[in-house]
Amino acid sequence: MLSYRHGYHAGNYADVLKHSMLIQALKAMQKKEKPYVYIDTHAGAGAYSLTDEFSQKTGEYLEGVAKLWEHENLPVALADYVEAVRHFNAEYDGELRVYPGSPAFVDVELRPQDRMVLHELHTTDHELLESYFIQDKQVKVINNDGLAGLIAAVPPLERRGVILIDPSYEIKTDYIDVAHTLIKAHKRFATGIFMLWYPVVKREQTEAMLTLLKNSGIKKQLRIEQAIHADSDEFGMTAAGLWIINPPWQMDVMAKEALEYLAPLLGHADGYTTVKWEVGE
Repeated sequence: MLSYRHGYHAGNYADVLKHSMLIQALKAMQKKEKPYVYIDTHAGAGAYSLTDEFSQKTGEYLEGVAKLWEHENLPVALADYVEAVRHFNAEYDGELRVYPGSPAFVDVELRPQDRMVLHELHTTDHELLESYFIQDKQVKVINNDGLAGLIAAVPPLERRGVILIDPSYEIKTDYIDVAHTLIKAHKRFATGIFMLWYPVVKREQTEAMLTLLKNSGIKKQLRIEQAIHADSDEFGMTAAGLWIINPPWQMDVMAKEALEYLAPLLGHADGYTTVKWEVGE
Protein backbone atom coordinates (compact mmCIF):
# COMPACT_ATOMS: atom_id res chain seq x y z
CA MET A 1 0.00 0.00 0.00
CA LEU A 2 2.99 2.29 0.54
CA SER A 3 3.80 3.15 -3.06
CA TYR A 4 3.93 6.93 -2.57
CA ARG A 5 7.38 8.54 -2.79
CA HIS A 6 7.60 12.29 -2.35
CA GLY A 7 10.68 12.42 -4.57
CA TYR A 8 8.38 12.53 -7.58
CA HIS A 9 6.73 15.71 -6.29
CA ALA A 10 9.50 17.48 -4.34
CA GLY A 11 9.54 21.22 -4.93
CA ASN A 12 6.19 21.36 -6.71
CA TYR A 13 3.68 24.18 -6.20
CA ALA A 14 2.15 22.40 -3.20
CA ASP A 15 5.58 22.27 -1.53
CA VAL A 16 6.08 25.98 -2.16
CA LEU A 17 2.93 26.79 -0.20
CA LYS A 18 3.49 24.18 2.51
CA HIS A 19 7.12 24.99 3.22
CA SER A 20 6.84 28.77 2.97
CA MET A 21 4.14 28.69 5.66
CA LEU A 22 5.98 26.08 7.75
CA ILE A 23 9.04 28.34 7.94
CA GLN A 24 6.87 31.22 9.18
CA ALA A 25 5.33 28.99 11.86
CA LEU A 26 8.81 28.07 13.07
CA LYS A 27 9.94 31.70 13.11
CA ALA A 28 6.87 32.56 15.19
CA MET A 29 7.83 29.89 17.74
CA GLN A 30 11.34 31.32 17.96
CA LYS A 31 10.05 34.65 19.23
CA LYS A 32 10.10 33.07 22.70
CA GLU A 33 13.16 31.47 24.23
CA LYS A 34 11.12 28.56 25.55
CA PRO A 35 11.75 25.28 23.71
CA TYR A 36 9.30 23.75 21.25
CA VAL A 37 8.90 20.41 19.52
CA TYR A 38 8.28 19.81 15.83
CA ILE A 39 6.26 16.66 15.11
CA ASP A 40 5.99 15.33 11.55
CA THR A 41 3.59 12.46 10.88
CA HIS A 42 4.82 11.65 7.35
CA ALA A 43 8.38 12.96 7.22
CA GLY A 44 9.65 11.46 3.96
CA ALA A 45 13.32 10.98 3.10
CA GLY A 46 14.76 14.23 4.46
CA ALA A 47 16.02 15.75 1.21
CA TYR A 48 15.66 15.11 -2.52
CA SER A 49 17.87 15.40 -5.57
CA LEU A 50 16.18 17.28 -8.39
CA THR A 51 18.48 15.60 -10.90
CA ASP A 52 17.48 12.01 -10.11
CA GLU A 53 14.94 9.85 -11.92
CA PHE A 54 12.09 10.74 -9.56
CA SER A 55 12.20 14.48 -10.15
CA GLN A 56 13.22 14.27 -13.79
CA LYS A 57 10.37 11.90 -14.58
CA THR A 58 7.69 14.36 -13.48
CA GLY A 59 9.49 17.71 -13.62
CA GLU A 60 7.02 19.07 -11.07
CA TYR A 61 9.63 21.27 -9.41
CA LEU A 62 9.88 23.24 -12.67
CA GLU A 63 6.33 24.46 -12.01
CA GLY A 64 7.08 25.14 -8.36
CA VAL A 65 10.30 26.25 -6.67
CA ALA A 66 12.09 26.75 -10.00
CA LYS A 67 9.62 29.49 -10.93
CA LEU A 68 10.86 31.56 -7.97
CA TRP A 69 14.56 30.79 -8.23
CA GLU A 70 15.67 33.95 -10.03
CA HIS A 71 13.09 36.32 -8.57
CA GLU A 72 13.93 39.24 -6.30
CA ASN A 73 11.80 41.43 -4.01
CA LEU A 74 9.61 38.51 -3.03
CA PRO A 75 6.96 38.71 -0.29
CA VAL A 76 8.42 37.87 3.13
CA ALA A 77 7.23 34.27 3.29
CA LEU A 78 8.50 33.45 -0.20
CA ALA A 79 11.79 35.30 0.32
CA ASP A 80 12.50 33.29 3.50
CA TYR A 81 11.53 30.11 1.67
CA VAL A 82 13.82 30.69 -1.32
CA GLU A 83 16.66 31.68 1.02
CA ALA A 84 16.23 28.38 2.86
CA VAL A 85 16.28 26.36 -0.37
CA ARG A 86 19.39 28.28 -1.51
CA HIS A 87 21.12 27.19 1.70
CA PHE A 88 20.86 23.58 0.53
CA ASN A 89 22.18 24.45 -2.93
CA ALA A 90 25.11 26.64 -1.84
CA GLU A 91 27.71 24.28 -3.26
CA TYR A 92 26.16 24.26 -6.75
CA ASP A 93 27.04 27.83 -7.78
CA GLY A 94 23.48 29.08 -7.79
CA GLU A 95 21.96 26.08 -9.54
CA LEU A 96 18.81 24.47 -8.17
CA ARG A 97 19.76 20.81 -7.73
CA VAL A 98 18.57 19.79 -4.25
CA TYR A 99 15.23 20.22 -2.53
CA PRO A 100 14.95 19.88 1.26
CA GLY A 101 12.08 17.94 2.77
CA SER A 102 10.08 19.35 5.68
CA PRO A 103 12.46 17.97 8.36
CA ALA A 104 15.44 19.55 6.61
CA PHE A 105 13.74 22.96 6.57
CA VAL A 106 13.07 22.56 10.30
CA ASP A 107 16.62 21.39 10.99
CA VAL A 108 18.00 24.71 9.75
CA GLU A 109 15.72 26.59 12.14
CA LEU A 110 16.16 24.30 15.17
CA ARG A 111 17.73 25.90 18.23
CA PRO A 112 19.70 23.93 20.85
CA GLN A 113 16.68 23.79 23.16
CA ASP A 114 14.27 22.49 20.50
CA ARG A 115 13.69 18.99 19.14
CA MET A 116 12.02 17.00 16.36
CA VAL A 117 9.95 13.82 16.33
CA LEU A 118 9.73 12.36 12.82
CA HIS A 119 7.52 9.49 11.72
CA GLU A 120 7.95 7.65 8.41
CA LEU A 121 6.41 4.28 7.59
CA HIS A 122 7.89 3.70 4.12
CA THR A 123 10.92 1.45 4.70
CA THR A 124 13.25 3.03 2.15
CA ASP A 125 12.39 6.61 3.06
CA HIS A 126 12.72 5.79 6.75
CA GLU A 127 16.25 4.46 6.18
CA LEU A 128 17.19 7.59 4.24
CA LEU A 129 15.67 9.83 6.91
CA GLU A 130 17.46 7.98 9.69
CA SER A 131 20.81 8.30 7.90
CA TYR A 132 20.16 12.01 7.30
CA PHE A 133 19.83 12.64 11.04
CA ILE A 134 22.24 9.99 12.29
CA GLN A 135 23.74 10.85 15.70
CA ASP A 136 21.58 13.98 15.98
CA LYS A 137 20.37 13.88 19.57
CA GLN A 138 17.71 16.53 18.94
CA VAL A 139 15.93 14.35 16.41
CA LYS A 140 13.97 11.15 16.99
CA VAL A 141 13.16 9.15 13.84
CA ILE A 142 10.42 6.54 14.19
CA ASN A 143 9.43 3.84 11.68
CA ASN A 144 5.70 3.62 12.32
CA ASP A 145 2.27 4.97 11.44
CA GLY A 146 2.46 8.71 11.88
CA LEU A 147 -1.16 9.23 12.88
CA ALA A 148 -0.86 6.76 15.75
CA GLY A 149 2.52 8.27 16.56
CA LEU A 150 1.04 11.75 16.79
CA ILE A 151 -1.40 10.72 19.49
CA ALA A 152 1.45 9.15 21.44
CA ALA A 153 3.58 12.29 21.08
CA VAL A 154 1.12 14.80 22.51
CA PRO A 155 0.98 16.63 24.78
CA PRO A 156 4.74 17.28 24.59
CA LEU A 157 6.73 18.15 27.67
CA GLU A 158 7.56 21.55 26.15
CA ARG A 159 3.86 22.48 25.88
CA ARG A 160 4.80 24.31 22.67
CA GLY A 161 4.88 22.72 19.27
CA VAL A 162 4.33 22.70 15.52
CA ILE A 163 2.71 19.59 14.08
CA LEU A 164 2.79 18.89 10.34
CA ILE A 165 0.34 16.28 9.06
CA ASP A 166 1.22 15.57 5.44
CA PRO A 167 -0.12 12.14 4.38
CA SER A 168 -0.06 10.66 0.89
CA TYR A 169 -3.85 10.12 0.91
CA GLU A 170 -3.26 6.88 -1.03
CA ILE A 171 -6.24 5.25 0.68
CA LYS A 172 -9.69 6.85 0.59
CA THR A 173 -10.13 6.37 4.34
CA ASP A 174 -7.02 8.50 4.95
CA TYR A 175 -9.11 11.66 4.67
CA ILE A 176 -11.49 10.76 7.49
CA ASP A 177 -8.77 9.07 9.57
CA VAL A 178 -6.71 12.25 9.40
CA ALA A 179 -9.61 14.41 10.58
CA HIS A 180 -10.42 12.16 13.53
CA THR A 181 -6.75 11.94 14.52
CA LEU A 182 -6.28 15.70 14.38
CA ILE A 183 -9.37 16.30 16.52
CA LYS A 184 -8.14 13.76 19.08
CA ALA A 185 -4.63 15.25 19.10
CA HIS A 186 -6.03 18.75 19.59
CA LYS A 187 -7.98 17.59 22.65
CA ARG A 188 -4.67 16.46 24.15
CA PHE A 189 -2.69 19.52 23.01
CA ALA A 190 -5.05 22.43 22.39
CA THR A 191 -2.33 25.11 22.13
CA GLY A 192 -0.25 23.43 19.41
CA ILE A 193 0.04 24.77 15.87
CA PHE A 194 -1.45 22.03 13.69
CA MET A 195 -0.68 22.28 9.97
CA LEU A 196 -2.62 19.85 7.80
CA TRP A 197 -1.59 19.62 4.15
CA TYR A 198 -4.28 18.42 1.77
CA PRO A 199 -4.64 17.80 -1.97
CA VAL A 200 -7.73 18.41 -4.08
CA VAL A 201 -8.11 15.45 -6.40
CA LYS A 202 -11.79 14.83 -5.78
CA ARG A 203 -13.27 17.87 -4.09
CA GLU A 204 -15.94 15.92 -2.19
CA GLN A 205 -13.31 13.77 -0.43
CA THR A 206 -11.30 16.78 0.65
CA GLU A 207 -14.33 18.77 1.81
CA ALA A 208 -15.69 15.84 3.83
CA MET A 209 -12.45 15.84 5.83
CA LEU A 210 -12.38 19.60 6.25
CA THR A 211 -16.06 19.76 7.22
CA LEU A 212 -15.39 17.34 10.08
CA LEU A 213 -12.70 19.69 11.33
CA LYS A 214 -14.79 22.79 10.81
CA ASN A 215 -17.69 21.31 12.81
CA SER A 216 -15.48 19.88 15.59
CA GLY A 217 -15.83 22.84 17.93
CA ILE A 218 -12.14 23.70 17.57
CA LYS A 219 -11.47 27.44 17.34
CA LYS A 220 -9.03 29.33 15.09
CA GLN A 221 -9.04 27.29 11.88
CA LEU A 222 -7.53 28.90 8.78
CA ARG A 223 -7.74 27.59 5.19
CA ILE A 224 -4.96 28.51 2.74
CA GLU A 225 -5.47 27.02 -0.71
CA GLN A 226 -4.01 27.40 -4.17
CA ALA A 227 -5.69 25.93 -7.22
CA ILE A 228 -3.83 25.82 -10.51
CA HIS A 229 -6.99 24.57 -12.25
CA ALA A 230 -10.71 24.51 -11.52
CA ASP A 231 -12.05 21.39 -9.80
CA SER A 232 -12.30 18.48 -12.20
CA ASP A 233 -13.29 14.82 -12.40
CA GLU A 234 -10.17 14.15 -14.44
CA PHE A 235 -7.24 12.36 -12.81
CA GLY A 236 -4.73 14.52 -10.99
CA MET A 237 -4.40 17.20 -8.33
CA THR A 238 -5.98 20.51 -9.27
CA ALA A 239 -5.30 22.31 -5.98
CA ALA A 240 -3.48 21.96 -2.70
CA GLY A 241 -3.84 23.65 0.62
CA LEU A 242 -3.05 23.99 4.28
CA TRP A 243 -5.65 23.81 7.02
CA ILE A 244 -4.05 25.40 10.07
CA ILE A 245 -5.32 25.29 13.62
CA ASN A 246 -3.90 28.02 15.88
CA PRO A 247 -1.96 29.76 13.10
CA PRO A 248 0.61 32.33 14.24
CA TRP A 249 -0.32 35.99 14.21
CA GLN A 250 -0.52 37.46 10.70
CA MET A 251 -0.07 34.14 8.90
CA ASP A 252 -3.26 34.92 6.98
CA VAL A 253 -1.75 38.21 5.81
CA MET A 254 1.53 36.59 4.76
CA ALA A 255 -0.37 33.81 2.98
CA LYS A 256 -2.43 36.32 0.99
CA GLU A 257 0.69 38.20 -0.06
CA ALA A 258 2.42 34.97 -1.09
CA LEU A 259 -0.53 33.56 -3.02
CA GLU A 260 -1.18 36.84 -4.83
CA TYR A 261 2.41 36.73 -6.01
CA LEU A 262 2.29 33.04 -6.92
CA ALA A 263 -1.05 33.05 -8.74
CA PRO A 264 0.14 34.51 -12.06
CA LEU A 265 3.34 32.47 -11.92
CA LEU A 266 1.89 29.07 -11.16
CA GLY A 267 -1.81 29.24 -11.94
CA HIS A 268 -3.91 29.21 -15.07
CA ALA A 269 -6.96 31.16 -16.17
CA ASP A 270 -9.28 28.84 -14.24
CA GLY A 271 -7.10 28.75 -11.11
CA TYR A 272 -7.82 30.60 -7.86
CA THR A 273 -6.50 31.21 -4.35
CA THR A 274 -8.26 31.14 -0.99
CA VAL A 275 -7.24 32.46 2.41
CA LYS A 276 -10.20 32.15 4.74
CA TRP A 277 -10.87 31.86 8.45
CA GLU A 278 -13.22 28.87 8.44
CA VAL A 279 -13.56 29.09 12.22
CA GLY A 280 -12.64 32.20 14.18
CA GLU A 281 -11.95 32.86 17.84
